[in-house]
Amino acid sequence: MLQVDVRHGVATLTLDSPANRNALSRALRAQLRSALTEALADDAVRVIVLDHTGRVFCSGMDLAEAAGGAAEDQGVNEFPALLEQIWDSPKPVVAAVRGPARAGGLGLLAACDVVVAAATATFAFTEVRIGIVPAVISAVVLPRMVPNVAHRLLLTGEVFDAQEALAGGLVDVVVPADDVDACVREQVVALGKGAPLALGETKRLLRAARSGPLTEQFPDLLTVSARFFASEEGQEGIAAFREKRPARWVPA
Repeated sequence: MLQVDVRHGVATLTLDSPANRNALSRALRAQLRSALTEALADDAVRVIVLDHTGRVFCSGMDLAEAAGGAAEDQGVNEFPALLEQIWDSPKPVVAAVRGPARAGGLGLLAACDVVVAAATATFAFTEVRIGIVPAVISAVVLPRMVPNVAHRLLLTGEVFDAQEALAGGLVDVVVPADDVDACVREQVVALGKGAPLALGETKRLLRAARSGPLTEQFPDLLTVSARFFASEEGQEGIAAFREKRPARWVPA
């Protein structure tokens, strides 16, 4: 149900269960978690791409499995770990959304760092229309989206297009369907120019919740800044900049 391809520093994980619209069945969730664990442990992997076969990106939880079962049998307790794995990944994760995404599928893409969507893709938070609540995915969806847009779309469950998803913050780039591959490659190349440890720390800063006055935040932030200026990566990056050459971590 999942194709895994690792080459040139990129691990491409392709949802491959088109018969059930790439629904997040137990088997697909398990395979995706396992593949993510391997990609995160592989030092050769710099960027992770989440792709799909078939017309649909992901239709959400497998409702055939969920029917008549207890919450723990429906992936409700397991799905957060999968979202957290993507959200907290120190390696950037890029989603290639070529077709419709629904319910839990929106949580999957919202957890990614960069979402490239085909102009023909559609989206919907359909949970309320079948009597359930988008509770788990709200943890990754709400930080991404414009609040009033998220408010309306999660309550109405209506279908919206890629341009509205872009304006609402759910996706980052919208391109013609034929250009998705090229755009994903551009994003991967751009991400590959970043230093691995610096990318991971920058992701941590972006995900961190901050509160309080700036004067209370700056001491910790200065510590991080000083540590990376003095690090092996930082010194290599500065040397590469001064010598007008690619840094060692940039793929050839």
